[in-house]
Amino acid sequence: MSLTSADTIVDIKSFGLLTSINEVLCYTLKNKNGMELSVINYGATITSLKVPLNDAEKIDVVLGFENLDDYIHSYSLPSAPYFGAVVGRYAGRINKGQFPLYGKEIILTKNHGNHHLHGGVSGFSQQFWKVKKINGGDYPSIKLEYVSHNEEEGFPGMLVAEVTYMLTESNQVIVDFHAYSTEDTVINLTQHTYFNLEGQHTSIKNQEVTIYANAFLDTTAENIPTGEIKRVDQTEFDFTNAKKVPSEIDHTFVLEKNQKVAAVLESQKNKLKMTVLTDQPAVHVYVGGDCFGELPGKNNAAYHSQSGICFETQNYPDAPNHENFPNSFLKKGNRYHHQTIFAFEKI
Repeated sequence: MSLTSADTIVDIKSFGLLTSINEVLCYTLKNKNGMELSVINYGATITSLKVPLNDAEKIDVVLGFENLDDYIHSYSLPSAPYFGAVVGRYAGRINKGQFPLYGKEIILTKNHGNHHLHGGVSGFSQQFWKVKKINGGDYPSIKLEYVSHNEEEGFPGMLVAEVTYMLTESNQVIVDFHAYSTEDTVINLTQHTYFNLEGQHTSIKNQEVTIYANAFLDTTAENIPTGEIKRVDQTEFDFTNAKKVPSEIDHTFVLEKNQKVAAVLESQKNKLKMTVLTDQPAVHVYVGGDCFGELPGKNNAAYHSQSGICFETQNYPDAPNHENFPNSFLKKGNRYHHQTIFAFEKI
C-alpha cells in the first residue's frame, strides 16, 4: 500500500507480527531528492535511511535488521544495541534504579546490574506504538504514540508519548517528541540510531566527528554520573575540532543553552556530512553496534563494536538524583517537548 501526493510517496508494508493482533508495519517516507526514511511501529524504530550520493547511488547510513524477530531478539544480546529505537521513559542510567520525588523514593526496575538503563526491562524501545497520522506531500511525516501506564517499570503517572518523524526537501530528518503525564514524573526521551556514513559493512573509525561541547559529565567505573562536570580541554574528550571517531566512547557531552548544533559526522570517502541539531542540554555519544556474531545486520553485515556511532540528544543521565543537573521532572498538566534534527549534505 502507498500514499501518493505530488512527487512524494509513503510506502507501507508488513514487517512482521508482534502478537496475533499487533502487526508491525514499515513506513517509508521519500522526498523529491530520492532520500528515503523507513520507520516501524515497534519501538518507533528507524530501520533505514537511504541518502543519495549522486543521481545513481544511495547509501543506507543507519544500522538495523531486516526482520522484526531480529529486533526483538537483539534485546537479549549481552549488550542490547537499541538500534534506531525511541528510548524512554528515561534514556541513560539512573543510579541504583531509584530517585527521590517529593520526599518519597521512587523504585525502578534494574536492568543494568544494580542500575536502571534506557527505560528498564521493557522500555519504550520494545513496545508497540500506535500510528496516529501519516502525511505525504513535500514534507512527508509519520506520528506515532505510546501510552505508558502508571507504575510501568516503576515510573509514576500514565505518560502519553508521541514522536513525529519528518523528511524535508533539504534532506533533514526532524525528530519531534511530545509527552504529558497524569502525575508528576520524570522523562528523558531520545532517538537511538547508529550512523555510519559509509554503509553497513565498514567500521566507523575512518570517519571524523566534531562535538561542539566544552564540558562532559564525570562518571564512575559503572558509567554513573558523579555530579561533577569537567572541561574537555586537554582531555581525550576534546572533539571541538574534527577528529577520527574513537574506537570506544560512551560519554555525555554538555551543550550550551540555545546552542542548537551538537555534533557533525563526516565521511571523506563518500563526501557526505551529517549535522546533529537539538534543543536538548546534552548529547550522549556512543560507538558500538556489536551483535556478538549472533544476529546478522542488514545485507548480512557482521556488526561489531565499531560499526556505528550514536548521538543520543537528551537530558543528563541520572538527572533526578543531582540537583545541579537540568530539571528532568514533568509536572502533571505540563507538556514535554524535544526536537532533534539530523541534516545531511554533500561536502
